[in-house]
Amino acid sequence: MESVKDKFLRYVAVDTMSDPDSPTQPSTNKQFVLLELLKKELIEMGVKEVDVDKYGYLMATIPSNIEKDAPAIGFIAHVDSSPDAPGNNIKPNIFENYQGGDLLINKEKDIWLKVSDFPEIEKYIGQTLITTDGTTLLGADDKAGIAEIMTAAQYIISHPEFKHPEIKIGFTPDEEIGRGVDCFDVKKFGATYAYTMDGGAIGELEYENFNAASVKVHIQGRNIHPGYAKNKMLNAILIGAEFNDLLPVDQRPEYTAGYEGFFHIHKFSGTVEEADIQYIIRDHDFGLYEAKKQLIKECADFINRKYGEGTVSIEVKDQYFNMKKEVEPHYHIIETAVKAMKEADVTPDIRPIRGGTDGARLSFMGLPCPNIFAGGHNFHGRFEYVPVESMEKAVKVILNILKIYAE
Repeated sequence: MESVKDKFLRYVAVDTMSDPDSPTQPSTNKQFVLLELLKKELIEMGVKEVDVDKYGYLMATIPSNIEKDAPAIGFIAHVDSSPDAPGNNIKPNIFENYQGGDLLINKEKDIWLKVSDFPEIEKYIGQTLITTDGTTLLGADDKAGIAEIMTAAQYIISHPEFKHPEIKIGFTPDEEIGRGVDCFDVKKFGATYAYTMDGGAIGELEYENFNAASVKVHIQGRNIHPGYAKNKMLNAILIGAEFNDLLPVDQRPEYTAGYEGFFHIHKFSGTVEEADIQYIIRDHDFGLYEAKKQLIKECADFINRKYGEGTVSIEVKDQYFNMKKEVEPHYHIIETAVKAMKEADVTPDIRPIRGGTDGARLSFMGLPCPNIFAGGHNFHGRFEYVPVESMEKAVKVILNILKIYAE
């Protein structure tokens, strides 16, 4: 059998960055390159029911080999990588038997993965780490999850004596831009319950996530020659800065953790004449989430009262909601994942995810779908890394979940 490490390295070599400004589904055609590769590999393994549709969804089925009536269990990962950092020409580094301390990940550019910045790296002393070269992301989010599902599938096909219920495999596009299941057909997929393999560090198990909204702010200024601007100019850049300053500083991402929500400004562009700002709003508590949306509208109203109606226009869109209320009625799927982790000598770490997954939206579409660790750290950035042993443990967790449902 090919190792999860080798599968992972092959998958990260494929550029699958999604594009939030594209109107197509999927947002980038290059995601089909990896989807077709995965389809080919599944068919070569011996998986017979494999399909990639025009929307970029790969669905595959491994039939049950047990007589008992058991639910069909799905495992899902996304093929796209984040547009937050370069995702092409990835040059992974492999550090075997990591002995602690800082890692020189790019000798030519003197780029280091430093313990002072990322102290959790020393939890993996003695293990094999795969890092970036400090110029791109790695793609462990979520190609680690893909590699784990593919490795588990290969094991199952190669070991017909392994007892399991019906298995559903799903790979989705565009998760990173919030459109991962826009056209996902839950009925066609056919799983009763599913797990996304899209979490972070080993042991993570999540069935609570943020309520999420996107916000677009447009500021219409008035440009006047600066020599004659008194009482006439409206500088859209400065008004944009003033708008941002109205939001609570202590509710920025860099000051929040756990269940604390935030306002995150992630794009600001403009001139004196007009400017545009983009935010995301996040909170686990639905009441606080709604209050955050209301506050940003009140900020716009304040600016318009101060500078004139129409100075600021905003567009607020809900993206996804906290899956907790959809998953808790089926809490046995959490208990099963906990048992599967313990049987793999992994300590479960049940925590709220400070983000979202395809599983959040799928849970509201009738497919309860908590999130299991894929093993990576520092997603969406140039210092992303993944321990190989964490991916290997994730494969064991997948197999254990199936074994438990077959018992």
